[in-house]
Amino acid sequence: MNQSHEAPTARVATRSRSKLTAKAAPIMALAVCCLLGEQAAQARVVIPLGDDDQWVSVGFGLRPFFSDVTRNHAAGTNPDRVDLESFRVFSSASFNQYLKATFNTQIDNNNSMQIIDGIGQFEPMDEINVWGGRMLPPSDRANLDGPYYLLGWSYPGVVSRYPGRAAGRLDGGAVWGKLFDKRLVYVFGAYSGHNDIVGASNISGNPLFAGRVTYNFLDPDPAPAYYTGSTYYGSADILALGFAVQHQQDGVGTQFRRGDFTAWNADLLFEKKLGEFGVATFEGAYYRYYTQGVTDVATTFNNARSTDLVGGIRPGEAFMLGAGYLTPFTIGWGKLQPYFRYQQFRDTLATTVERQYDMGVTYVINGHDLRITANYAINQFTARKDVDKFILGLQVQF
Repeated sequence: MNQSHEAPTARVATRSRSKLTAKAAPIMALAVCCLLGEQAAQARVVIPLGDDDQWVSVGFGLRPFFSDVTRNHAAGTNPDRVDLESFRVFSSASFNQYLKATFNTQIDNNNSMQIIDGIGQFEPMDEINVWGGRMLPPSDRANLDGPYYLLGWSYPGVVSRYPGRAAGRLDGGAVWGKLFDKRLVYVFGAYSGHNDIVGASNISGNPLFAGRVTYNFLDPDPAPAYYTGSTYYGSADILALGFAVQHQQDGVGTQFRRGDFTAWNADLLFEKKLGEFGVATFEGAYYRYYTQGVTDVATTFNNARSTDLVGGIRPGEAFMLGAGYLTPFTIGWGKLQPYFRYQQFRDTLATTVERQYDMGVTYVINGHDLRITANYAINQFTARKDVDKFILGLQVQF
């Protein structure tokens, strides 16, 4: 589906000395990575290839973490683990003033490599640009943030459920631009359709259409293109209201019982510099997903792979609220940003409700390029027991 990653959760419990010692090792390893990362975060490579408009750049991103499911973990599984949520290689090239390309890959915690971005870019002016290939489609702010630019650690997969082939991406083309001193950002595109597989609903190969418009009432969004972030750590004053919609004929179900897929959401981000008192951040989003009363097939339907854009869409209503506060004082290398987020999704067919509470603090050393996050979350679902999970994660980009 979308970019959703593990939704971390946790709980304080009494441990024996041996268990504490065992858990200290991965935490110390993350700390060592952090010290190395402070050097590496400045090492983005840009290779000039002639004049100023010809170059190639290469960078990397990684998110190692330690997690502990403290309540109701799956039977027979180890609740404690150290893993690499994602390792990404970023590369881009500029051939001249107007023609560019992006190619990004990811290795996830299943040790599988994916091409997450492969984009040909024609960018003649701020007001209108044309992209083609595999890219993030118009959708909610969370999906356009991706895991690396969120307020906190975990992707809000309880509410953000737009279909995606690989890390929220789709194959297709889009037109985007920035108007009115870059305050109005628009993007519209057409993409390969959902459930385009033998036996599923999209036997006619209908495309998925998507669009998004965002207006920034204060400073323009600092993110490039039509991408977003959910915190900028005080680099700008943001009041952004966005609206996104997606639609596909015969987007859900089987070839014998088909339904159109329609989804829309509105999202708001407010981040304000408070001078010597730090930075306050508030975000919210509301979602509706429609399937015309049709139950979608499973994501494994007809031996579909996880990247085949098949199944898994559920109709429902969802919303998310979040808040963060970046402290004004420096501790060691960085500043602390405590945060809270609440998500809720109500399935209108199954009449079930899922909720998740995330509470955490991020140690911000170099913005989104170098940060450490401790997150505790509680996941509640109508048909199963609550799950609590603690996660300690390091994010490095360079």
